Amino acid sequence: MIKVKRALVSVSDKKGLLAFAKGLQALGIEILSTGGTASQLKEAGIPVIEVSEYTGFPEMLDGRVKTLHPKIHGGLLALREKPEHMDQLRKYNIGLIDMAVVNLYPFESVIKKVNVSLEEAIENIDIGGPSMLRSAAKNFKNVAVVCNPARYEEILKELDVNSGLLSDSVLFHLAVEAFSHTAQYDTIISEFLNNRLRGQGFALLPQELRLKFTKIQDLRYGENPHQQAAFYKEAGQQDYGLAQMKQLHGKELSFNNILDLNAAVDFVKDFQSPAAVIIKHNNPTGVAEDSALAKAYKQAWQADPVSAFGGVIGFNQRVDLPTAQLISQSGFMECIIAPAFAPETVKVLSQKKNLRLIELDFKYLRNKGCDFKKVHGGLLFQEKDERLLLEEDLKCVTQKKPTKSQLEAMRFGWKVVKNIRSNAIVLVKGTKTVGIGAGQTSRVESVRIAIQKAGKNAVNAVLVSDAFIPMMDNVQLAAKAGIKAIIQTGGSMADAEVIKAADKARIAMVMTGVRHFKH
Repeated sequence: MIKVKRALVSVSDKKGLLAFAKGLQALGIEILSTGGTASQLKEAGIPVIEVSEYTGFPEMLDGRVKTLHPKIHGGLLALREKPEHMDQLRKYNIGLIDMAVVNLYPFESVIKKVNVSLEEAIENIDIGGPSMLRSAAKNFKNVAVVCNPARYEEILKELDVNSGLLSDSVLFHLAVEAFSHTAQYDTIISEFLNNRLRGQGFALLPQELRLKFTKIQDLRYGENPHQQAAFYKEAGQQDYGLAQMKQLHGKELSFNNILDLNAAVDFVKDFQSPAAVIIKHNNPTGVAEDSALAKAYKQAWQADPVSAFGGVIGFNQRVDLPTAQLISQSGFMECIIAPAFAPETVKVLSQKKNLRLIELDFKYLRNKGCDFKKVHGGLLFQEKDERLLLEEDLKCVTQKKPTKSQLEAMRFGWKVVKNIRSNAIVLVKGTKTVGIGAGQTSRVESVRIAIQKAGKNAVNAVLVSDAFIPMMDNVQLAAKAGIKAIIQTGGSMADAEVIKAADKARIAMVMTGVRHFKH
């Protein structure tokens, strides 16, 4: 427990500052301050001693050096119970500082500015502030460290009730908060600079990986009711992706809803024409692209209407009235995510009280992002799979060549298959899926499921595989179903046999050399 007699106040975020300083003044606490903080306090009629006057040294180097002085850090770090420390303070005429009220230069908000320069970012790296916070927090038994303006009211109340004293428990909690604050600040700086290095061609994967996330909201539970869960956004970066989504209608989002919304965005974001997807358990029941959004939705729904029930719908364009009217006839659906909703569509869709309407401007998606997965004892980190199919990737390996319409279907299916759990097989006609086999332990089983889902629509369809076809039984099954073209990665030891089986069945086969596993 300490008695606060002198406080050092130096803040960038001046929210609540005047009320707090007046409260300190009313309690008879002397205030030291710097620069703009001191000016604001003086203008409000609050007595203050400027740090430059206190130390005998002026602020210098354009304000880069203000508080880096023994009179400041000695007053913060001295152990009151240690006689030799107190003797040294008296010898060098250093006074005790019992409270440090400090928050830091707004580095995080500055780097969120569009096209912020490296020079501007660097000038907003605080040096003196973190140093004072760390000195005060290290000596928390003797110094109160306040870095969060939200704490001002409770600190004043504690001081008032206890005649200027702060308890050991409060001091410890404040110190933990200060160290967390400086740790986050340093992480944000290091991640920003790492991103700049990567942008200049340096390694994408750093030797050390520091991840910092800030809670957006608690969730009702995780994947199952017995699991606690919350949604976090990446700290220190401009908010992007689902951290920017806006809910227009419906009940609270669940853990599984957010996973499925993320999957829905991944499926539709690469299409230029109106596109729609319906997601169940992170896999699509149907995907389609068309000249009108309503047509795309109808085709995505028709791909597997039984599985679509209770799904999450994703669109890459503004939801219009015809599309909303179709959705209103589709039975129970969990969520819709789209870049925008026409006002009249919200009215129509809001009639379903539990249907969540989520608006996400696709400009908040990040290209060339990273993906990570937690494992026992560590983390797997990789580039996000954003690889699109290039014209030079297409290599026909069979006697029969694909038609122009089959090539169009292959390109469409290749955008779809990379987002489906492996082993993944998609049957496509034009720019719509007719059958999807996902997440099976054998590729031939995925082929069988996709054909079963497609039914008669398998005839004349294009088969898209996310990796190489390992055995000719896949081709034989496709031929029996009436499939006329296949696109796959290639590179199997059985390539020659697979190609031979395709030639025998008069199936056109294209290899890409590109694999799209998604585990």
